[in-house]
Amino acid sequence: MDMLLALDIGNTNITIGVFQGEQLKATWRMQTDPRRTPDEYGLALRHLLPLKGVAPEDIHHISLCSVVPPLAPVLEDVCKTYFHVTPFSVTAGTKTGVRILYDNPRDVGADRVVDAAAAYRLYGGPLVIVDFGTATVFDAVSEHGDYLGGAIAPGINLAAEALFLNTSQLRRVELVHPRSAIGKNTVASMQSGLMLGYAGLVEGMVQRFKVELGGRAKVVATGGLAPLMAEEVTVFDVVNPDLTLIGLRLIYEMNRKE
Repeated sequence: MDMLLALDIGNTNITIGVFQGEQLKATWRMQTDPRRTPDEYGLALRHLLPLKGVAPEDIHHISLCSVVPPLAPVLEDVCKTYFHVTPFSVTAGTKTGVRILYDNPRDVGADRVVDAAAAYRLYGGPLVIVDFGTATVFDAVSEHGDYLGGAIAPGINLAAEALFLNTSQLRRVELVHPRSAIGKNTVASMQSGLMLGYAGLVEGMVQRFKVELGGRAKVVATGGLAPLMAEEVTVFDVVNPDLTLIGLRLIYEMNRKE
């Protein structure tokens, strides 16, 4: 088989996907750890793939993006050593089909550009993309597919961990849907503040983005916590947790044809 391995190297997790043609056959998440060696990542990847029916020998193409600069060369080494494939890396100069209208285009994270390219190809524009990762990131794409900019807020897990680390009596809590906004104990109060507080943040920011985009825009949620937040947030038109992986495939194919 001829398969493509997509690697999205984020601050908290490395999201992994394998495509056979346009079909996303399987996904995995691996904790990001800059201390790991290429051999540790290589062995982990080669053991993970067969668990979902993917033979490492079937990987003939690899597309990756990274927001963790020290890890990009590590994973590139893994691709060459353990898969015998030179990976295609999405960087500031890569052709993506998206014109970046940021003050300094090189400041835009590769994953944000990949998300914009995928969302515009799949859903058209204008768009608001909300990516729930280490940070909660909002991106705006025009009706012509131009990346306009966005906003960055602390991610839900990051906020929850900050509460635990910087207070004496608050604890780590599970991110679940609260029964009510008014919590009757500390855990319920934290869950309300995190889940409903972020729902309010997202809905408010999306509304502001829509106004600046001219009053209409499709809203796309992605990232690992997107399905969870979609149960609390009412403004999403599409929930696609695999948007970045799909974008890595689309951009790889776009550049491969040239």
